[in-house]
Amino acid sequence: MGKERNAGEILGKANCLRGCVSGLDFMDDTVTDYEQALLHTGFGKFHYNLLALCGLIYMNTAIGVTIISFVLPVATCDFQMTSSDKGWLTASPMLGMLVGSYFWGCLADTKGRKKVLIATLLGDALCGLISSFSQHFLFFLLIRLLNGFNVAGAMGICFPYLGEFQPTKYREKILCWMEMFWTIGIIVLPLIAWGIIPLDIQFDSKDFTFHSWNLFVAVCALPSLFLGLWLFAFPESPKFLLEVGEPEKALSVLRHMYEKNTGEPQDNFPFTSLVGGKILPTDSVSVRRLKLRRPKELRLLIGEIWTQTKTLCTKPFLRTTILTCLIQFGLTSSYYTLMVWFPELFQRFADFEELNPGAPTSVCDVSSVYTVNRTTIEPDFGAECDSTLQQGVYRNTVIIGLACIPTSFWLPLCVHRLGIKFFLVFGLIAAAAVTIGLYFVQNAMQNLVLSCIFEALTSLSISTVYCVMVDLFPTNLRVMAAALSMTFGRGGALLGNLLFGFLIDFNCVIPIVLFAFMLAVSGLLCILLPSTGNEALA
Repeated sequence: MGKERNAGEILGKANCLRGCVSGLDFMDDTVTDYEQALLHTGFGKFHYNLLALCGLIYMNTAIGVTIISFVLPVATCDFQMTSSDKGWLTASPMLGMLVGSYFWGCLADTKGRKKVLIATLLGDALCGLISSFSQHFLFFLLIRLLNGFNVAGAMGICFPYLGEFQPTKYREKILCWMEMFWTIGIIVLPLIAWGIIPLDIQFDSKDFTFHSWNLFVAVCALPSLFLGLWLFAFPESPKFLLEVGEPEKALSVLRHMYEKNTGEPQDNFPFTSLVGGKILPTDSVSVRRLKLRRPKELRLLIGEIWTQTKTLCTKPFLRTTILTCLIQFGLTSSYYTLMVWFPELFQRFADFEELNPGAPTSVCDVSSVYTVNRTTIEPDFGAECDSTLQQGVYRNTVIIGLACIPTSFWLPLCVHRLGIKFFLVFGLIAAAAVTIGLYFVQNAMQNLVLSCIFEALTSLSISTVYCVMVDLFPTNLRVMAAALSMTFGRGGALLGNLLFGFLIDFNCVIPIVLFAFMLAVSGLLCILLPSTGNEALA
């Protein structure tokens, strides 16, 4: 009995010692979790620079998505485009975005946010410059498809990349300020177009032509190049690094943030180790190190992507995944279609009112009259073809952008009081009512007023959806979830632009009613989304 008691005491002491040793990490003041370490980096210069970078990237995506709206009317003669051709041209970037959303999202959740952002920005710049020299409609359409492919990546990744550097108490408000940069993009684009397209640039030879709109496309490609190069100066997301099993690199980034924000040397950062993140076996290879050119590792990468995709489509994420995909489909199909077509509609109103001063007409009526008036010039697009853009089109598009400024301030200043779901539901339901109102306008001024309200409400909703996505999904699924929902959204935009291009001249009531219905349904679905904004970043 004495030997058994002594053995029991020894075993008990051994277990106590083992428990004490294993608990050392939790008693060590230099070991902490990600959220606490992030709070100790402070909030200052680094975060403001990062917001400026990500905001400019988001502004640049606004330019990339809407640039076609000014190409449509001014390149009509060069490419001999009909309304259906214009529908295909506006749809081509959406098709690229449909494919690119999930492709880049998968890479960003496996290879890293920074690498993929740089690749998409530089790819967008290259495609934009190539498209500016295009001499054939089909080639231009193909290159703009590739532009959309790259823009989708930048748009879907800049929000998670920015959000993963933010402490919980600042994250939602910082993300909401991104809406202001989108608004700036909407304002800047028509100003660039106004400054370049009216220029008398006419270089015509037997095999090559270059006009002012070509220069406009080239200039709009340059910001992507500069932003892609600037991004090299910023680190990878520390939350992502911790998630893929690289806590030392994550800690190095946090120390860098601490130095930039506080001015103190990195050695003064109080923590030397992070807990949490993905626990990888010692013989496991991080997916960040897998090479696409190696077949075996490519299969491992595809397997990881497939595993994460299945995770999104099973509980507890299935319901949220379905909701976000449906909301994106309804919102994006309406927003990107009407936004791209607004300059074309303004041009048609201006042409009609120039020929019929004071005569009332609706959006649908002016389009049908436009069809009758152009039938004599469409077959040969000869000397009578006029692709000059009315000055009022630039002015009206700038006004639309300026109309978004109040909602851009309203969102970040009131998001904590009203809740982010309020902005989604209110914005989408009100936008649906405004869309119906477009059918009843009687002149260009009424059309402009409703267009301003529509743009302000829907652009607010687009940015808010991206903010919500950061909180709804954990780090390893965040970009992929956003990409999946964006894929559905771009599919809706593709269908919307094709439908609008084919029906605007013949029966525009159908797309107007359909877009209003989808916006209303999206608004109602937002009520079912989980509440966000108070939890630590997973």
